[in-house]
Amino acid sequence: MPLWDLSGEALRRHRCTTPEPEDFKAFWVGTLEAARSHARPVHVEPVDTGLPLVHTWDVELSGFGGHPVRAWWHVPAGVPGPVPVVVHAQGYGGGRGLPHQVPWFVLAGWACLEVDTRGQGSSYAVGDTPDPVGSGPSHPGFLTRGLLDPGDHYYRRVYADTVRAVESVAELPGADATRVAVTGGSQGGGIALATAALLGLSPAATAPLRAVCADVPFLCDIRRGSEISSSAPYSEVAAYLAVHRDHAEQTFRTLSYIDAAVLATRATAPALFSVALMDQVCPPSTVYAAYNAYAGPKQIREYPFNDHEGGQAFHDRVIGDFLAEHLGS
Repeated sequence: MPLWDLSGEALRRHRCTTPEPEDFKAFWVGTLEAARSHARPVHVEPVDTGLPLVHTWDVELSGFGGHPVRAWWHVPAGVPGPVPVVVHAQGYGGGRGLPHQVPWFVLAGWACLEVDTRGQGSSYAVGDTPDPVGSGPSHPGFLTRGLLDPGDHYYRRVYADTVRAVESVAELPGADATRVAVTGGSQGGGIALATAALLGLSPAATAPLRAVCADVPFLCDIRRGSEISSSAPYSEVAAYLAVHRDHAEQTFRTLSYIDAAVLATRATAPALFSVALMDQVCPPSTVYAAYNAYAGPKQIREYPFNDHEGGQAFHDRVIGDFLAEHLGS
């Protein structure tokens, strides 16, 4: 696939033009305070995966509205604790997977909290967390659920779930809650950016994040993505508005609350981004919009000839070096 988005300096200078809503801080502070008010103790149950080099627990934590959110807690066997933690958010449609699907972070000596995404988990990896909240009319997918009111939007719940997952790390066996990173690719990258911002916007009694890794992130500069990408998930918004012709203004106002490029101005943890310059799913300009808005120390790795697969194993090594720098090895 040839280059199709902005290129050169126009790409690398691109910024999101979506303004932050006037009540943005109050909206998110209220959301997180409400989620914390419903919190229950984390429940962990050991699981026999047949993998003697990894200890795994089935985790249930409290997310948005006190709703149960499932996760796997993987800790490398034989590594003296407490162990630094990688909180991993999932790509679009994916769930936490099966307990023996251990992420490579554990091979590097870090523990990993593999967090489910509510209502997802039937595209490429199984999930176990329902979304008990409904929505008004929406296009198939998740991005258009609750478009007419930011309080009802699906990603309000997802972001709150992941913030609560980071805040729950201290309750997990063997975790070093002072050395935590949040990571993810595509949807997971957008969730990671939003989580970093929201932890700083409404801090609880937890240590600051040490690092953020956002790999070809989705949910950034959403209006531009919806206007120029012909691929899902951004095309879901265009398809919705093709039917609901009178909803455009309210749609993009709602999406401004969950846009990771808007949220990124509030994030300060050291961050590693990746971008694929032939990406048909998450246009590279939308990734640069989030990168240029990001308020903390940051770096970005480009993959010029790749689509949404990005750097894959090549970039995993880059992530590993970055996390070793900020979490310790």
